[in-house]
Amino acid sequence: MAKSEVRIDKWLWAMRIFKTRTIATEACKKGRVSVGDTVVKPSRMISVGDIVKVRKSPVTFSFEVLALTENRLGARLVPDYMRNVTPQSELDLLEVVKISGFVDRAKGLGRPTKREGRELSRFTESVGDGWDFEADFDFDDDDDE
Repeated sequence: MAKSEVRIDKWLWAMRIFKTRTIATEACKKGRVSVGDTVVKPSRMISVGDIVKVRKSPVTFSFEVLALTENRLGARLVPDYMRNVTPQSELDLLEVVKISGFVDRAKGLGRPTKREGRELSRFTESVGDGWDFEADFDFDDDDDE
């Protein structure tokens, strides 16, 4: 028998939007989850057809509820239960943040990861205009003698 309503925190966890149900509950309590432009509590019941918005800084993701479940699903089954309806402008913002994430690294975050280092070197290669920054110029004063 299919359920007609499910708690929002259970659904967010089951759809793999959050890693644990506790994190999903905390996101609801902090006002990061809304249904139909209304901030919801973790106990809010949702039904098929609702649009759930989840704010994971700096992007607000939007999902349409296609089916309900309280059980965590395998990643391949998730598209049968929800559809990502996040506007393209939000996804573009996410891409910009990914690219600039290693450029504007805050002090104290440690060394860049290997992946960030590769992305940084690719970025600096694409920015270069062919100028050789490591040119070997001979500035010895001994040549004048």
